[in-house]
Amino acid sequence: MSTSRSSGPDAHDILNTIPHPVLVLGRDLRLVFSNDAAEQFFAVSANVLQRHPLGDILSINSPLVTLIEQVFNAGASVNEYDVELASPRFGERSVDVQVTLVEDDQHHALVLLQERTMAQKMDRQLSSRGAARSVVGMAAVLAHEIKNPLSGIRGAAQLLELGASAEDKSLTTLIVDEVDRIRNLVNRMEVFSDERPVPRKPVNIHSVLGHVKKLAESGFASHLKIIEEYDPSLPAVLGDNDQLIQVFLNLVKNAAEAVGDKKEGEIILTTAYRPGVRLSVPGSRDRVGLPLEICVIDNGPGVPADLLPYLFDPFVTTKASGSGLGLALVAKVVRDHGGIIECESQPRRTIFRVLMPMQAIDKSLDESTPSPDIL
Repeated sequence: MSTSRSSGPDAHDILNTIPHPVLVLGRDLRLVFSNDAAEQFFAVSANVLQRHPLGDILSINSPLVTLIEQVFNAGASVNEYDVELASPRFGERSVDVQVTLVEDDQHHALVLLQERTMAQKMDRQLSSRGAARSVVGMAAVLAHEIKNPLSGIRGAAQLLELGASAEDKSLTTLIVDEVDRIRNLVNRMEVFSDERPVPRKPVNIHSVLGHVKKLAESGFASHLKIIEEYDPSLPAVLGDNDQLIQVFLNLVKNAAEAVGDKKEGEIILTTAYRPGVRLSVPGSRDRVGLPLEICVIDNGPGVPADLLPYLFDPFVTTKASGSGLGLALVAKVVRDHGGIIECESQPRRTIFRVLMPMQAIDKSLDESTPSPDIL
């Protein structure tokens, strides 16, 4: 790609001032140019970028590669929003993509990437509440329409067992066990229909994490190294102690299961103060800050990229025998506390990040305060 020279800055200088990644590629998807922001985004130098086709830098079947190929084939510009890019170099990132052919040159395409802001990521995570809310109505129906007949089936199986042969008793036991399993699943789903306000009071999050660590080390994570990296000056979280223990116990257990029995497996618990994220409370002028960041980090294989956007939806699971309700329940409890949860994942580093409000000085934030909406 050639650029005309003048007394002012050349095209390269201008593109390097743009804070968003800019790429110019040929039809073979090799880079002709990348600005400074692109090098930072892909975490490699321009020389490395230009030595490899874009498809080798990104994950297999990357949607960005498909979009660029569409532009070359159709000869028209493409704008795509909220595209998930993944690579072992930079993990997973959500971006808006603009691809257009260079003017008067059908052999080069210009690509502009705009990374989604924290507010947009939060908005996407909060919008997934609709899926969880849909379970509320289903749970109420299941509780009424299924639990009562299950009690009758269980009772009938127990009566049949009294006069059954040894061979038939194994079948009646199977019926009872399966009925109990279905009933337990329905009971777990009923939790989603509990919309009562969370009884909030100041909670020392480090005490919560210390209790969770003790439980994990004496049980399911006894073979793993659990590292604590805490900000000792962190103020209190506004919430329910028992519910917060359940949230982080679930996250640590998931992390332990993800790591498995691998050598040098570890889980890192971190806390930090991150001011700047604020949410508005519906029906008032109040704004709630979410400056308290609590992370559970593991060095397991990572979450599949295609599951990440739906990880907190009900019935989504990576476990062969999982119900897919654990993380959905975690997201509900965090939401009920006025916080948010998100996940970033790449091989050997998966982060579950919880952002929570600290103890509020504003007395209007009592137990009746509704869950906040994104600004």
